[in-house]
Amino acid sequence: MRLLVMGGTAFVGRAIVEDALTRGYEVTTVNRGRTGADVDGVKALRGDRSTDDGLRELEGRTFDAVVDPGGMVPAHVLRTARALVDAAPFYAFVSTTAVYQSWDAPRVDESAATWPGVADEDGDPADLTRLGVRKRGCELAVEQTYGPDSVIARAGMVVGPHDNIGQLPWWLTRTARGGRVLAPGNPDRGLQLIDARDLAAFVLDQVEARAGGVHNVVPDEPNTTMGRLVDDCVRATGADATPVWMDEGFLFSQGVQPWAELPLWIPDGPATAGFWSVSAAGATARGLRTRPFAESVHDTWAWLRTLDTAPTMPPGLDTRKEQRVLAEWAAN
Repeated sequence: MRLLVMGGTAFVGRAIVEDALTRGYEVTTVNRGRTGADVDGVKALRGDRSTDDGLRELEGRTFDAVVDPGGMVPAHVLRTARALVDAAPFYAFVSTTAVYQSWDAPRVDESAATWPGVADEDGDPADLTRLGVRKRGCELAVEQTYGPDSVIARAGMVVGPHDNIGQLPWWLTRTARGGRVLAPGNPDRGLQLIDARDLAAFVLDQVEARAGGVHNVVPDEPNTTMGRLVDDCVRATGADATPVWMDEGFLFSQGVQPWAELPLWIPDGPATAGFWSVSAAGATARGLRTRPFAESVHDTWAWLRTLDTAPTMPPGLDTRKEQRVLAEWAAN
């Protein structure tokens, strides 16, 4: 199979390229050459789809399919799809469950209401304040151009080696420092986290089958808990770390911010009842397979230890603030 991958140097795109090469595909990538090194074995082209001239390198080339793992701006995705519709008969786009408007009910499925995206909206790809709206616009750009000859993979929170989101790496790095670790809320709170390699395998399986559709690509049930995540980080790093679990009301009283300061912490409440309860029945029926979460933790830590410089991660909880909150908790 002759596969074109947009980007293909970082995280999900890299996982897709590596899997495709393992399957024996002939892989071409097109990117600006700024985010990361091209994977050995690909034919690397340079291009910038934010401009009309940016995809000239693709003129006259044909492919069996195109995979777009990182499109963030609808106008850029629309330009890509239109440029390739006569050159590649199938388009796979990696989207996000952030396209859904509401998380107040469990088992959110593909029929749930989405944000009203616009297929030709332009803007700064670094602006994440409208992620859900923008990603829905990207989906529409693909659907309007390719119709049933496309698959939309709505990924949940993605983890694994080459992570450029930084949620799991933050917990691993914090745990590796050892000592008492502030841990938020209920340790039994379930999480649904998808390994980039499992997401990649699912996308390529659909490409091989030319199977169109829209699918939530997450474990169909919680595949870990907040408590097991922290414990897996302790085991993977071998650190002398002890989690100190604090109730959410106390954390709010101390000004601790969910997600921004403690990654992956979403408080329990009516508005978030479905956040970690997404239905992936459709993807499961299409063959989605997910590895044990502890394997993702182990492999991510192994990757982190190979790096000369630390990857970009969320700011997380300031060390001095963490120590202050731990002291307040101990005093109560």
